[in-house]
Amino acid sequence: MRTGVKFKKRYLLAIAILLVVAITVWRSLNAPQPVYQTLIVRQGDLERSVMATGKLDALRKVDVGAQVSGQLKTLSVSIGDKVKKDQLLGVIDPDQAENQIKEVEATLMELRAQRMQALAERRLAQVTLSRNQQLVGKHLVSQQELDTASTDLAVKEAQIGTIDAQIKRNQASLDTAKTNLDYTQIVAPMAGEVTQITTLQGQTVIAAQQAPNILTLADLSTMLVKAQVSEADVIHLHPGQRAWFTVLGDPLTRYEGTLKDILPTPEKVNDAIFYYARFEVPNPNGVLRLEMTAQVHIQLDGVKNVLTIPLSALGEPVGDSRYSVRLLRNGDVKTREVTLGSRNDTEVVVVKGLDAGDEVITGESRSGAAQ
Repeated sequence: MRTGVKFKKRYLLAIAILLVVAITVWRSLNAPQPVYQTLIVRQGDLERSVMATGKLDALRKVDVGAQVSGQLKTLSVSIGDKVKKDQLLGVIDPDQAENQIKEVEATLMELRAQRMQALAERRLAQVTLSRNQQLVGKHLVSQQELDTASTDLAVKEAQIGTIDAQIKRNQASLDTAKTNLDYTQIVAPMAGEVTQITTLQGQTVIAAQQAPNILTLADLSTMLVKAQVSEADVIHLHPGQRAWFTVLGDPLTRYEGTLKDILPTPEKVNDAIFYYARFEVPNPNGVLRLEMTAQVHIQLDGVKNVLTIPLSALGEPVGDSRYSVRLLRNGDVKTREVTLGSRNDTEVVVVKGLDAGDEVITGESRSGAAQ
């Protein structure tokens, strides 16, 4: 009886052990397998650069305003229109300027008539004075009459001088009135594209204190990039450095230029200090537009024909400029120590420990076993 019980216990224990082994084997076979993201080590160039976010603006942009007051009778362009230099953009009601010209011209005609009269009166005064000078020697006229004739001539000459001054002043007013008439025609000061319209047709502009803006023209053939650089990075920048950027809609295309200047006045954003570094890029196809966001890189220095790996491939540090990295060889993972050199924000130079063609692991994920 005891033998049967012992046998039964051993049988149950064996079944339990087999069940545990089976579960363990099943779990190991169905456990998620690591999937490695790898990169083949190759020779290339490493660039160290300052990264910043910038905005695009037109290199040449001008606000076209009105220099005279009046109603904007016509506006011949719309936003997005391309215009040529000296092209007519709009007309301000010219009636006031034309009336001012007529008024000043009439005043000038009146003054010229007064001058002719004054000249005739001066000739008479000259004749009278000359005759009295001859008669006074013969005691036919008194000295008082001679003095009166002399004074009368002087007065006539002074009147002519006053009229001449008034003619000059009104001539200047006429020139101003004609200039104001020209100002009623709004013309393009440069070739470009209409990017903004501030005053609509039919509105009245008042130019008493300052020239009101009617529209904005921008030459989009060359764009100006304004990169917002932190105070920690700006000390490394100077004009002449190579710069390039990408835009959000086309991150694979580089637009390259040369750093033009760094504006001296900073901008404070949430207690952080930034400076604007600027450079120009051509825009012959018109792909780049105002206020686009630019991911800017300004190159500081670089090395060529070196082995580089991404920073994501680095493991734990094992010493000064020495790290461990994992390699994948024939499906097996191996660890190797490497010595590093220069680096930027994404890559680092491998001085020792790797060869071209090695496959380094940059990431790892888990997936289920094949069914």
